[in-house]
Amino acid sequence: MIVFPAIDLKQGQVVRLAEGDMARATVYGDDPAAQALLFADAGAEYLHVVDLDGSFAGRAENREAVEGILKVFPGHVQLGGGIRTRESVDGWFDLGVSRVVMGTAALKDPEFVKDMAKAYPGGIVVAVDARDGMIATEGWAELSEVSIYDMARRFEDAGVASLLFTDIGRDGMLKGCNIEATVDLARRTELPVIASGGVKGLDDIRMLSLLARDGIEGVITGRALYDGRLDLAAAIALAEAA
Repeated sequence: MIVFPAIDLKQGQVVRLAEGDMARATVYGDDPAAQALLFADAGAEYLHVVDLDGSFAGRAENREAVEGILKVFPGHVQLGGGIRTRESVDGWFDLGVSRVVMGTAALKDPEFVKDMAKAYPGGIVVAVDARDGMIATEGWAELSEVSIYDMARRFEDAGVASLLFTDIGRDGMLKGCNIEATVDLARRTELPVIASGGVKGLDDIRMLSLLARDGIEGVITGRALYDGRLDLAAAIALAEAA
């Protein structure tokens, strides 16, 4: 199972939001590239990067910060946030991004996302961001009438790499990952699932890694790392051992 340390970008700074609320951002640094190197030094081979401003704007708003991360991080970078056109997808892959995460586009233009999955095999991740089981889009500001299971079924045969499931109500809150909902989704789809939202410590990593056989590909963690509640090297070692 892969442990993805998260770098969320807001106006060029490294932040974490509470329940996806841009007004409730905690700033953890103003040098995203330096943060990426710290994660690499702890053993991270994968990063999950989000352009939060881009999620609302529908276009890249933290491009310089992302480019800085790509220049220094020696592993794989998974990027999301406002990626909704062929030009932006092509541009990020050209710069060296390993995987692109698409959420709003996946809901509003699924055929486009399927086309991108064909163009970049194994390179497209579909974000399944949910409040009470329903998909939220536009930086989590809008709630749809599409369930997480309907969303998953749309892309089962499309060639996407995986689903990224986030329980928005737990994101940035250190309440513990919604393991039950994550595993339920993984068992109902043939696609691998990445868990996100609420990870608070090694117990979450341990439980998810033990359930990897059910289709859990990885877990994203942010605030627990920044607050010192979770040691990244220990988390990676635990996930690899399981």
